[in-house]
Amino acid sequence: MIVEPQQHAASVPTGCAPLAGPKHRLISHPLCPYVQRAVISLTEKNVCFERIDIDLADKPAWFLEISPLGKTPVLCVDGENIFESAVILDYLEDSQITPLLPADPLERARQRSWVAFGSELLNDIGGLYNAKTDATFHAYVQRLNTKFLKIEAAIGVGPYFMADRFTMVDVVFAPVFRYFDVFDQIGDFGIMDKTSQISRWRHTIGQRPSVQDAVADNYNDLLLAFLKRRGSHLSALIAKH
Repeated sequence: MIVEPQQHAASVPTGCAPLAGPKHRLISHPLCPYVQRAVISLTEKNVCFERIDIDLADKPAWFLEISPLGKTPVLCVDGENIFESAVILDYLEDSQITPLLPADPLERARQRSWVAFGSELLNDIGGLYNAKTDATFHAYVQRLNTKFLKIEAAIGVGPYFMADRFTMVDVVFAPVFRYFDVFDQIGDFGIMDKTSQISRWRHTIGQRPSVQDAVADNYNDLLLAFLKRRGSHLSALIAKH
């Protein structure tokens, strides 16, 4: 049974046809990159859904009942609550049309490998914006640069990771690149300086409607405010900016 919240944000229209199957309700946080993955996938697959934002700093009791790990996203479908973004993406891939993974098993495995790599990048991004000292901050800059150079070598002819087809790797990297839209406003940290292929890919992904619509119009302002409150080295840089 889906636990009904007493108060929630307004639903986000997806511009798709009326529901023909079970209703999809996505429990969300405005800044969560893993939520963005789910939203992009739902939109690409033309699935109508209701999006409910919660405050992860003050998690409502109903949310803790449906999210054993206390994290977003949670996708509620027909009385079942699916948690963990990777599982949600797998469910959507198995249950909906418009596949985002290739049919060939080896190519699917390659895509999933880079999806895992994208999750590691998010961990390093978290380390970057939480770093307390200049030395730790720049250690994460170096780690990110090293990882991005590996991606640069793996990208094909474009415009997407897998040539002209938008796939799961693009879904996963869209929230990664969105962080840098804000980081670039704070300063030039030299991240992705030598990655012309990634620069092109990042721009192409950023123009896709499903990616643009995955966050609210004030996302950059919300993220900047969040970063200011971290009490980190990056917070201090923002204060000087």
